[in-house]
Amino acid sequence: MAPTKQTKQIGKNISATLEGTTLTLVIDISKDYGLSSSGKSRIIASSEGNQAAPGDAEIKIGLNIYRRA
Repeated sequence: MAPTKQTKQIGKNISATLEGTTLTLVIDISKDYGLSSSGKSRIIASSEGNQAAPGDAEIKIGLNIYRRA
């Protein structure tokens, strides 16, 4: 039997998929959500705080992807 596969969007530009015991995050690095609050970087993706992984609320994801402004 194939492992259960669950996917959910997390914050901005992050797709999280849990399949069995493997968590995969997909981020489109061409996205630009503007400047950070400090103005030093441009936001590509953010979980916007700690978010529950798909299918397992005890596992949390906290992630920021950015480039220099």
